[in-house]
Amino acid sequence: MRRFFAALTLVAPFAALPSVEAKEVRVYSGRHYNTDRAAYKKFSEQTGIKVRLIEATGISLVERLKREGANSNADVILLVDAARINNAADAGLLQPVSSKELQSNVPSRYRDPSNRWFGFTRRVRAIIVNPNVVDPNTIKTYSDLANPALKGKLCLRKRKNVYNQSLVADQIILKGQTAASAWVKGMVKNVSQPYFGGDVSLIRAVGQGKCGVGLVNHYYLARMQAGASGKSDQKVTSNIKLVMPNPAHVNISAAGVAKSAKNKKEAIQFIEFISSPKGSRLIAGPTFEYPLKNLGTSKELKAFGTVTPDNVSISALGAKQKTAIKVMADAGWR
Repeated sequence: MRRFFAALTLVAPFAALPSVEAKEVRVYSGRHYNTDRAAYKKFSEQTGIKVRLIEATGISLVERLKREGANSNADVILLVDAARINNAADAGLLQPVSSKELQSNVPSRYRDPSNRWFGFTRRVRAIIVNPNVVDPNTIKTYSDLANPALKGKLCLRKRKNVYNQSLVADQIILKGQTAASAWVKGMVKNVSQPYFGGDVSLIRAVGQGKCGVGLVNHYYLARMQAGASGKSDQKVTSNIKLVMPNPAHVNISAAGVAKSAKNKKEAIQFIEFISSPKGSRLIAGPTFEYPLKNLGTSKELKAFGTVTPDNVSISALGAKQKTAIKVMADAGWR
């Protein structure tokens, strides 16, 4: 909440600025990485377009756009997770755009079929294992997490976590609702302690041996391994092995042009830049996400090995979110 209200104070100058010929783009971002700003600076240097940034939680930004309507100052909205960007598009907050560059930059599975949003980084929902508790060789796919042999050894984030909701949606699409429901119920039976509020705390628990197995977005582990959160966390990760499921569930960060955009041309240029090979690498590199194409260059990501995405499109994930939440609730995922 503190970040949201701090961001609000940046809006006031917008109203006083001319918008017809302004060489600027106003970005509402649900990402909270200071390193993103370095990429935006490169964009400004390359185009002469100034980036005006407001950061808040994704849910807050979506609700804010709804309240502001046609009076919104937003030109671009950046959100993480398939369901969030799909919900924003379906709520009429984004407009379709025509861009040959975006069609070339963004693989079809990572963009909206109606061209309302476009991915620019990828994140994998991966499995982490403490070899002192569970043999990593017994874990190869998401299905293995429902194995009764893991009873009392599996740790998960809370049901409201959007990343897990998208994973369950992914499995519903691939396996059908009946089989996916059985898988979720099997996992829930293997959980013996309270559900975690974040990926970082879950990683610590696996590294400390409090859990044998967990589900996390890959970049959280990579950052901790690189020492981004301190030596203590880095040491904890020495007890963790990441298992990259084959095929893997891939989610995205995505951008769309706001329905209210006053600087549409500049907004499209901005999204073209961050989704380009150069822009995607600039944003994904410091956060240990994967760029849209190819894998990251850090030693941590190289150690994770290759990623083979499953064939589920991002737009399909968003369409199954409500079903996924119901399946999780019915199984007792708290």
